[in-house]
Amino acid sequence: MFSKSRINEPGPKRGEDAKTTEAATPAKTPATPAAPDYATSSKPKVKPAASVLSTDLTITGDLKTTGDIQIEGTVEGDIRAHLLTVGESATIKGEVIADDVVVNGRVVGRVRGLKVRLTSTAKVEGDIIHKTIAIESGAHFEGSVQRADDPLGTGAKSKPSQTQSATPAPAAAKADKKG
Repeated sequence: MFSKSRINEPGPKRGEDAKTTEAATPAKTPATPAAPDYATSSKPKVKPAASVLSTDLTITGDLKTTGDIQIEGTVEGDIRAHLLTVGESATIKGEVIADDVVVNGRVVGRVRGLKVRLTSTAKVEGDIIHKTIAIESGAHFEGSVQRADDPLGTGAKSKPSQTQSATPAPAAAKADKKG
């Protein structure tokens, strides 16, 4: 009674009857509509807002994200992010790894970043491994600074800092020779 659309099928060959061609062709299941392809949609991807940890929040444990984090509270653990902003009231005790690091508060631990900026209110106790660094006047910093082409890579973590390689043993040996 109903005939199938035969737009995509080849037509009958010369000399063949249309009925024999239809009988020889196996029946096809109806095509399901294709799911919408969101990857190629014209809508631009909206960057999510930074995650904010407020001043009354204390976290014990590691934080890891591919997005941005703004910390105003206390974190005892390592932090890995794209952009990390340490607020003036914030305290971080652990390693910080991010593409961009802006320190306004206190960090006790190693800081690794492509771009590291210590503002005038920053207090950092630990080594900084960076590609570019900016330290404003008034910032408090105790540790060593080391430039690396890939500060986020695993190789940068195990490299000793130049200031840490000096040993006090030669100074003690000189004191013994004088006496």
